[in-house]
Formats: sequence, C-alpha cells, structure tokens
Amino acid sequence: MISEKLGALVNCIFKISIKPNYRLCCKMSSSVHTISNEGIVQPDNETWIFGYGSLVWKADFPYEEKRTGYIKGYIRRFFQNSIDHRGTHENPGRVVTLIHSENPDAKVWGMGYKIAESNKTDVLNHLDHREKNGYERHKVVFYPYPVSETQSNEPKSILLYLATKENPSFAGENDSLEKIANQILGAAGESGRNVEYVFKLADAMRQLYPGEDDDHLFELERILKTHDPNACDSRPQLMKEG
Repeated sequence: MISEKLGALVNCIFKISIKPNYRLCCKMSSSVHTISNEGIVQPDNETWIFGYGSLVWKADFPYEEKRTGYIKGYIRRFFQNSIDHRGTHENPGRVVTLIHSENPDAKVWGMGYKIAESNKTDVLNHLDHREKNGYERHKVVFYPYPVSETQSNEPKSILLYLATKENPSFAGENDSLEKIANQILGAAGESGRNVEYVFKLADAMRQLYPGEDDDHLFELERILKTHDPNACDSRPQLMKEG
C-alpha cells in the first residue's frame, strides 16, 4: 500500500515537472495590495490623489507631499461639459476627463498628492462635492517621475476622479477640436474663463514635462490662441517635487 502511494506521488511530480507552463501561485488579499500587470505596488496604507486637470496647478486641499508622474492606459480628452466651474447650465464649458486607451502603455501626466490620514475624510468629502458634475472615484496605479533622491520612486495606488461616458454631462467623443474650441471660447463659470483652464493646463504640462506631447491638448490650445491671440499668459508656478 505504501509503495503504491509513493509511486502515485512520484508519478504526479513527474507530470508536473514536464509541463513547461506550470506555475505555483499564491493569492494575496486585495485589501492589502493593488495588483497591476507590472507587479505589486506598495501596500494601500497611504492615500494619494491624482490630478490631471486643474488639480495639476491648483490643489485646494491640504496635502503632505506632492509628486509628478503619470498613469497608464488612459488618454486625456476635453469630452466633459462643465456647468459649474468653467461654464453654466445655459452655456456649458469643456473640461477634461480620461478615456480608456487601446494602448496599455499610453500615459497621462499629472500630479500626485499624498493626503494625511487625519485629513483623509475631509479631503475626500471636499473632492466628492467639487467633482459632483459626473465624476466618480477610481483607483489606478501611479508611476512617479522623474526619479527622486528624497521621495519614494515606487508605483503607488492612487485615487482619481473620472467622468464616465454614462454621466449626463458627457459631451461625446465625436466633436472636432474646432467645435470644442468654439464652445470653450464663450464659456465661463465660478472658477473663471474656460479658455484660461486650457491655457493653464497646457502651460503646466510644458513646465513639468518638457518634451512630452499631448496632441489633443496642445492642438486645442493652438486653435484657441488663433481666436484669442491677446490671451494673457498666466502661467502657474509649479514644482516637480515638494
């Protein structure tokens, strides 16, 4: 009986050894780590917020640390109507949201903010209200860039606000940049002129990520400047780290 069991065990081991794609896997708790196709990022013991629109140059909440970098698998587009910050119900403006890209390596550059645990609830409540016009929280992986000697360079789990295609203010994906520009030119809201939003975002991208292109953003900026050549250059003063 023992020899039969031993023989069966040896046979099982032999079968496993000849399977080239055989792997042993262990399952980790999803509440402890975020898993991406590039490996495990740091444990979710910190709260980070990713800004890819006006939060790049203006964070209206307390934070402990900020870090330049990018997320992957998305593209930034002016496909969301703004009926509050950069427009009104009667004359909506256009602001950015994120669209899933067919290219998993596509990058959206922005700013990451680390939130103190003591401020987490207040900050998230503030942002939920700020982004109430169709935006929802999503969790993705943030890649800090460039390499820092004083801050962590490991990928981080990060929260962002994304306006889905199902929200009532989604403007669609088919409008030309000329049509989007015409809508932006005449719009303003509680946070200011819509055109200023575009110029500040484009300026911020150039300051923080020289050499990185964003065709949609920069072409829209070019079209707007042909219509508004005297627009003032109110560049935000930005720092890559700190």
